[in-house]
Amino acid sequence: MAQNEGMLNKLRTTFDLNIYEAKIWAALLTKGVASASELADVSGVPRSRSYDVLETLEKKGFILQKLGKPLKFVALKPEDVIKRLKSRIHEKAEEHVKELETVNTTNVFEELELLHKQGIDKVDATDMAGLLKSRKGIHDQLKQLISEAKTSVTIVTTSSGVFRKFDALKSVLRRAKDRGVVVRVAAPFENSNALPTELKNIAELRKLEGPKARFVIVDSKHVVFMPSDDKEVHEAYDSAVWVNTPFFASAFSQMFEATWQKLERA
Repeated sequence: MAQNEGMLNKLRTTFDLNIYEAKIWAALLTKGVASASELADVSGVPRSRSYDVLETLEKKGFILQKLGKPLKFVALKPEDVIKRLKSRIHEKAEEHVKELETVNTTNVFEELELLHKQGIDKVDATDMAGLLKSRKGIHDQLKQLISEAKTSVTIVTTSSGVFRKFDALKSVLRRAKDRGVVVRVAAPFENSNALPTELKNIAELRKLEGPKARFVIVDSKHVVFMPSDDKEVHEAYDSAVWVNTPFFASAFSQMFEATWQKLERA
């Protein structure tokens, strides 16, 4: 029986299966109960591999071995499979987080820090720049920079970017504010009354007029600027350039400071 290639690919990516596992599982879901040879015939998986694949699916919690002879297998309800997988993923994630929380007390972490320091010492200041891909990638880098901010965070964005950035960064911005960091946001606010109250409590807001821009300055040391209009690029293809050079960032910050002083409070 021919199997739907699109569905098989979806099973592989969603449930982290190889092609033989996806084919056998789909065949067993169709049959309900079947032997290894029957599933091999239906799925097109070689008989010599079907038992190994079924054993793997059983260990992963997708199927059960039926009592009695001849040996047959039963497909679990997809709902139950998803619950099992979610539980296992949560357990593994919690274990991994615990390992990461303690790694900075180990010799390995000290060695990593030393290697990084040795590498940074060899890097020319003009090389401290990176390309950030996708809006999520940009936000992840901004979270990191803002979490380490000591004096100031300046965000210049579009009217829609205000809500998007605040939604993604509000936790780190709130903590930065609590540490005494000055948070400023400039954007072409269309309706300041519609802005989140929490944003107004965290940041000083000013209305930006004229040409649109998208950039963030942190501590007059880091600059992240987005070259594209957010209305013209899909979030998956959005990009930014991160520059970590105090010489450039400080000059850029000073130039914007003159503009900031002229902006109307939102």
